[in-house]
Amino acid sequence: MAVVFAQGWDQNRPVASTARASLDNVELGAFPILLPTLRYGFAIDTFQLVQEGEIQPNQFLADLLTAHGVDYPSIERLVRNAKPVFDVRQLRVHKPFLILGRDSTTAPDYFIYEPSVFEYFVFHLKDSLYAERIERPIDRAIKTYGGRIESSLWEALAHDGLGYELALKLEDALQWSVDFHHVLRGDEFKIVYEEQSIEGKPVGVGRVMAAWYKNLGTEHYAIWFEHPEYEGYYDEQGRPMDKGFLRAPVKYSRISSRYNPRRFHPILKRVRPHLGTDYAAPYGTPILAVGDGVVVKAGYTRGNGNYVKIKHNDTYQTQYLHMQKFARGIRPGVHVKQGQVIGYVGSTGLATGPHVCFRFWKNGRQVNHLRLTFPPPKPLPEEVLPEFFKVRDAY
Repeated sequence: MAVVFAQGWDQNRPVASTARASLDNVELGAFPILLPTLRYGFAIDTFQLVQEGEIQPNQFLADLLTAHGVDYPSIERLVRNAKPVFDVRQLRVHKPFLILGRDSTTAPDYFIYEPSVFEYFVFHLKDSLYAERIERPIDRAIKTYGGRIESSLWEALAHDGLGYELALKLEDALQWSVDFHHVLRGDEFKIVYEEQSIEGKPVGVGRVMAAWYKNLGTEHYAIWFEHPEYEGYYDEQGRPMDKGFLRAPVKYSRISSRYNPRRFHPILKRVRPHLGTDYAAPYGTPILAVGDGVVVKAGYTRGNGNYVKIKHNDTYQTQYLHMQKFARGIRPGVHVKQGQVIGYVGSTGLATGPHVCFRFWKNGRQVNHLRLTFPPPKPLPEEVLPEFFKVRDAY
């Protein structure tokens, strides 16, 4: 509890009207003003029992509460009442908790669990026995950043402490036009993004509002635009960034083997056409559908391992091989959306390590998808473009 000394107060203006009263208005002087220590909305100094810690392996809510005298019938009732707000089976190891009691000789009054910096849950242990979710207010500020690639986009951002989250958001914004598996030393980029903070501390990255990337002399733009009828990323001319297909089915990966009609197969030890592109990634990495479509096959063969094939329209089909397992609900006849997780990277079938072999069909013939060009989508309507250009020019 912080102690501040002051000489007195104006009867019409209390020295500390709230727990967060500014110290600038307090004069040093004769008597102390006690500023309570606030955590999770509680004045911690008013409780006799204050126990904090982290959830340990194989530790359950009942273990924590019975140790402080909460009986099992009360715990069962609390668990039942809290379930619509929080399922206590979702307590995670190493996440912080706090137990508060006004009287250390009786059962505690509150159990607080914090799964993330964005929210926490307060379990009321007296009377009605219930739980409530408290979402911390997030402040957002527009930030800008630019740089030049030396080895990879991720390292360029991590070097300045911006981390992989911003790199992932940038990739999401430009995923239809930039192949991030072919970034080159000397590529340049600029980003306008939202920085999220709680109580003055940065906690995450919000939306990328605008992005620019220059590769081999070609400039790519992605500008976030919201309108009652249109929402998403658009290029500098107001054309939707969504060009029908993502450039790759996995993120944070590298191309380990390219489309090659004369490839020497590493397992069969003979020349065998490789009519796909291999993306190496760790086991369990999500595999994404590169476009909207219908699953026509989801099964296993000796060569393909676990694989999924998707029909996007009468012209294009895609296939994803060597999966560790399918995503929940993926089976023939299911409609999938672009970017939806359809499986996870593995090494089933004829594979030497974890990767996804991605194959692309055009008019029934397998082709190298990295060489395909698709017609540009239509821009925003003429009556909407002036509003878009104002947003573009501001960024």
